Amino acid sequence: MEWQPDEQGLQQVLQLLKDSQSPNTATQRAVQEKLEQLNQYPDFNNYLIFVLTSLKSEDEPTRSLSGLILKNNVKAHYQNFPLPVADFIKRECLNNIGDPSPLIRATIGILITTIASKGELQTWPELLPQLCNLLNSEDYNTCEGSFGALQKICEDSSELLDSDALNRPLNIMIPKFLQFFKHCSPKIRSHAIACVNQFIIGRAQALMDNIDTFIESLFALAADEDSEVRKNVCRALVMLLEVRIDRLIPHMHSIIQYMLQRTQDPDENVALEACEFWLTLAEQPICKEALSGHLVQLIPILVNGMKYSEIDIILLKGDVEEDETVPDSEQDIKPRFHKSRTVTLQHEGGGGEEGEDIDEDEDDDDDTLSDWNLRKCSAAALDVLANVFRDELLPHLLPLLKGLLFHPDWVTKESGILVLGAIAEGCMQGMVPYLPELIPHLIQCLCDKKALVRSIACWTLSRYAHWVVSQPPDSHLKPLMTELLKRILDGNKRVQEAACSAFATLEEEACTELVPYLSFILDTLVFAFGKYQHKNLLILYDAIGTLADSVGHHLNQPEYIQKLMPPLIQKWNELKDEDKDLFPLLECLSSVATALQSGFLPYCEPVYQRCVTLVQKTLAQAMMYSQHPDQYEAPDKDFMIVALDLLSGLAEGLGGHVEQLVARSNIMTLLFQCMQDTMPEVRQSSFALLGDLTKACFPHVKPCIAEFMPILGTNLNPEFISVCNNATWAIGEICMQMGAEMQPYVGLVLNNLVEIINRPNTPKTLLENTAITIGRLGYVCPQEVAPMLQQFIRPWCTSLRNIRDNEEKDSAFRGICMMIGVNPGGVVQDFIFFCDAVASWVSPKDDLRDMFYKILHGFKDQVGEENWQQFSEQFPPLLKERLSACYGV
Repeated sequence: MEWQPDEQGLQQVLQLLKDSQSPNTATQRAVQEKLEQLNQYPDFNNYLIFVLTSLKSEDEPTRSLSGLILKNNVKAHYQNFPLPVADFIKRECLNNIGDPSPLIRATIGILITTIASKGELQTWPELLPQLCNLLNSEDYNTCEGSFGALQKICEDSSELLDSDALNRPLNIMIPKFLQFFKHCSPKIRSHAIACVNQFIIGRAQALMDNIDTFIESLFALAADEDSEVRKNVCRALVMLLEVRIDRLIPHMHSIIQYMLQRTQDPDENVALEACEFWLTLAEQPICKEALSGHLVQLIPILVNGMKYSEIDIILLKGDVEEDETVPDSEQDIKPRFHKSRTVTLQHEGGGGEEGEDIDEDEDDDDDTLSDWNLRKCSAAALDVLANVFRDELLPHLLPLLKGLLFHPDWVTKESGILVLGAIAEGCMQGMVPYLPELIPHLIQCLCDKKALVRSIACWTLSRYAHWVVSQPPDSHLKPLMTELLKRILDGNKRVQEAACSAFATLEEEACTELVPYLSFILDTLVFAFGKYQHKNLLILYDAIGTLADSVGHHLNQPEYIQKLMPPLIQKWNELKDEDKDLFPLLECLSSVATALQSGFLPYCEPVYQRCVTLVQKTLAQAMMYSQHPDQYEAPDKDFMIVALDLLSGLAEGLGGHVEQLVARSNIMTLLFQCMQDTMPEVRQSSFALLGDLTKACFPHVKPCIAEFMPILGTNLNPEFISVCNNATWAIGEICMQMGAEMQPYVGLVLNNLVEIINRPNTPKTLLENTAITIGRLGYVCPQEVAPMLQQFIRPWCTSLRNIRDNEEKDSAFRGICMMIGVNPGGVVQDFIFFCDAVASWVSPKDDLRDMFYKILHGFKDQVGEENWQQFSEQFPPLLKERLSACYGV
C-alpha cells in the first residue's frame, strides 16, 4: 500500500513551512525547535517529499522550501532513515523530475544529488540508468529536469563515475551526452556540454576514447546563438588546452580566431571564459609560436577588456571620493594568513633567499572586488603574455598606450595605467627608455581627482619601484615617496590601501636608501594610525613592519622610537587576547623588535609576557578540547604560532637581554609542548624559537637538551619542508653551544641529515641548512661524524658553494676540515668538489685559510706533481686561477 499523508500531520508541516518564511527571529527559533521535534518521527520526511512533489495546490516557493529542508535532513541524518522512507523519497524524486515548474525541477535535482553524494550512488543502481533513460522523453520538462540532476551528479561525483566501483557508467553516459549537443533546446545543449566538461581535467577514459567526436561537436556549436552554450564551449576549449593540447594543435589557428571573437562577446560571462584561454595558452610551450601572428589582433582586445565596466564603477563607488570616516563592514576584511618563520641563509649577491616551499604574495591591483572579472582576467593575461613575449609585445602596445595614458576620459586613462603596470615585469627592459618620461606622469596621476585613478597609479608605480630605486634618489625616488606618503593620508580608503601596499613594495626595494627620510616617513605612518578604519590599519601594520625589516638598526634612534612605539603599544593594549587583529600587530612588532634591538628594551616586558600568555592559553584550550571535544571549541592555533614568532623576534633583537625574561617565565616548558604539537606550523615556529633562544641565552636551554634532542630528531622529516628546515637549523645552533657534550646525541640525528642531503629535489634552503648542521656536528664531534664523510661530501660541497661568507659557513667548513683530518680517504673521490667549495670563499679567516692550505697541499703532495697536474686539468679555468692565486696550488 502506497504511503498517504494524514491530514492533520500535513497541516502541521505546512504551518511549519509558512512560519519558516517569517523574518522574525523568535519565530525562526521556534521553527528550529519544531523541526528537531518532528525529526523524531520517521515519516516526517515523507511529508516533506509529498509537499515538494505532489501537493500541486501549494505555491512553488513553499514546495521548494519543503524540498530544501528535506535536503538538509538527508545531509544530517540520511543513514537513520527507515528503508521504506528512503525508497519512497527516491521513487518520488524520479517520478517527478519533469515537474512543469523549473524551480521544483531544480529542487528535486538538488535532492537527488544530495542522496547520491551520501555514498548512495552504489546503493541506488537504478538512478543513473533511469535518468539517462528519461533524457529520451518527448516531454521537454522531463528531459531538462533529468539533465539538471545529471549535471549536478557529474559535478559532485566525477571521480566516482570514472571508477570501477560503479562499473564505469561513463562508457554509456558520455556518448549519450554527446548526442544531445545537437538538441533543439539551448538549455539542453548547455546541460550536455556542462556534463561532459566535468570529465576533462580528470582525463576520464570514456571521454578520451571519444575525444575527437567531442571536439568536432564543440566546433559545430561555436557560433551558437545561446550565450550559456557559447560559455560552456569556451570553458571546454580552455580545459582541453591543459589536458589534450595535442588534439587542438591541428586546429589552433581557427581556435585562436574563434577565441578572439568570443573575448569580445557582448555577454561578459562568455568573454570572461574566453579570456581564460589566453592565460592558459601562455603556460603552454607552444604559446609563442601559436600566438606570434595574432598579437596584432589580441593585444587591443585585451587592453580594451581592462577598462572598468559601468557596473564595476557602481560597485566600487567609483564616484565616491571621501569615505575615510565610514567604518568598514566586517565582511569586507579578508582573513589573513600568518607566514610562519623559516630560517634561511644569506646568498651571494643579495639578501636571504625565500624558501622554495613558500608562496609569494600575489599582487592584485583591485582585490576588493574579489570576484574574478573580465578586467582582471585581461590584465592577468597581458601580464603572463608580457613574460612570454618580453619586448616583442611593445610594438603592439606602445601606440595604444600613448592614446590611453593622456586620454581625457578618466576610465580610459585608468585602464592605460593598469596596462602599464601589467607589462612591468615582462617588458621591463624595453620600457626603460620611456620611464624617465612616464614615471613623472604617473606620479602626477597620484593626485588625479578620481580616486580609482589615484589607486591604480599607486599599484603601477610599485611595479616599477625597482627601476626608480636604481636612479639617483633626487630624480624619482624622492618625488615618488613624497606623493605616496600623501596618498597614505588620502581621504579615500581604497587609495589609502593601494598607497600603503605600494609603499611597502618601495620599502623592500629601497632598503637603507630610505634612512635620510625616516623622520618624515614615520610622521606619516603614525598620523595614519589615528585616521584609518579597521581594514587599512591591518595594511598599515604591514607597511611599518616592512619599514623595520628594510632599514634595520637605523631605526634604533631615540627620536624614531619616540614617534613609533607609543601608538603601537597603545593598539597593543587596546586589543583583547582573542582578537585576530593581534596577528598583524604581533608580526609588525616582531620586525620592529628585531630592528630596534636594545632600543626595544623598555617595551619588551609586557610584550614578552603577553606572548607567553597567548601560548599558554592556546595550549590549555587545545588540551581541554582533546579531552572533551563536545564541551570545548578547538583553539585557533594561529595565536600561538604568531606569539612564538614574536618571541623569536625578541630573542633575535634583544640577544642576551632576553635572558632575564626567560628566567622569570615557564617558556621552556611551553616550548617542550609546542615542539610536539600535531600542527606542523606550530612545530616550525617552535624550532625557530628554540634556535633563537639557544643563541641568546643557552644556559636556560641546556637543562632541557636531553628531552629536546629526540623530538628534534623525529622532526627531520622532509615531508614537512619548513618544520624539517627549522629543526635542522636549531640542531646546528645547539651543536655550537654544546661543543663536545653533543656526542651522545649525534646518533639521533646524523643518519636523517645524511639522508636529506642526498635526496633528489630537496629545496635549496633545506639543503643549505642541512649542510651547515652536518658541518657543525663534525666540528664539535669529528670522530663520530667523519666515518660517514664519503656519503655526504659531494652534495655538501655543491650546496654550500653559493652561500655568502658568514659565521654559519665558517663553522661548517671548519667541521669539514676537521673531518678530513680524521678520515682523509672519505674525500678522495670527490676532491674536485671540495676544491670548488673552498674557492667559493672570498675572505676566510686566517686560521681557516691555513686549514684549507694544508689540506690542498697535503693532497697534492700525496698524489705527486704529475698526478696533480692531470687532476687540475679538469678544473674550470676560473677555479684553477683562484686556487693558484689564493693557495699556490
